Amino acid sequence: MPLASVAELTLGHTPAYVAAVIDGTLGAAEQREIGFPWSPQMAERSRRSVGASVAAARVALAGGVAVNLAGGTHHAYADRGSGFCVFNDVVVAARVMQAEWQHRHARPLHVAVVDLDVHQGNGTAAICRDDESIYTLSLHGAKNFPFRKEPSDLDVELPDGCGDDDYLAALDGALAQMWAHHEAAPGGAPGLIFFLAGADPHEADRLGRLKLTAAGLAERDRRVFASALQRGVPVAVSMAGGYGRVIEDTVALQLNTLRLALAHWQAWASQAASQPPAPGAA
Repeated sequence: MPLASVAELTLGHTPAYVAAVIDGTLGAAEQREIGFPWSPQMAERSRRSVGASVAAARVALAGGVAVNLAGGTHHAYADRGSGFCVFNDVVVAARVMQAEWQHRHARPLHVAVVDLDVHQGNGTAAICRDDESIYTLSLHGAKNFPFRKEPSDLDVELPDGCGDDDYLAALDGALAQMWAHHEAAPGGAPGLIFFLAGADPHEADRLGRLKLTAAGLAERDRRVFASALQRGVPVAVSMAGGYGRVIEDTVALQLNTLRLALAHWQAWASQAASQPPAPGAA
């Protein structure tokens, strides 16, 4: 995975925090909030996870979809880490893409974050609170971590024990509300979606407290991909959380997401091939 640069990291984080992580000067309380101690390997791994989300976003913009097998570190704030998240990979990647886009296009790149990890994306919401170019949607357990939520553009809180039918109905409503927001906005549909495809809403997850089946999670992913394909919006996927009592269960759920991402890429390529050439194209 590529290493995110200091300049890239400071698009989402304060320079002082970035320096503290890289230089190893985080205080004891800061390390406790993150959840594990500092080491050179911790700092490098965190930077490479962000770099992989940047790379996935570039590929998605070029080809419709891409997946970072890490990422989804949505509890990291601008000036601190939290909940096993050091840097907020999605915010950094979104802003890197916006900066690169600005050099090649007259109009800005608007981004949507569809966060379907079972835990609310509090760090993402806080960093993007005043950023109208990044729309944040979080569908999460109401009583789960973090216990102090930050307001996203759209938060949908779910009760403990929520199963497939209720979850999918809530997702449909949230996606409809997100698209309605963008239809009414001056910029129209977002040019890129970051999809946090957490496996932790699964019924066997140790930390999730929801009751989605494997089939329900697969249908969740399918609906996100289908709604993006319908509107021609590329999707960059981060795998986010997953804490199965049996690790093979989490791996199988993530593999389902990858299979659906592949199917989405094939549908994207087929749709692109069927489009008529632009006027004046050779």
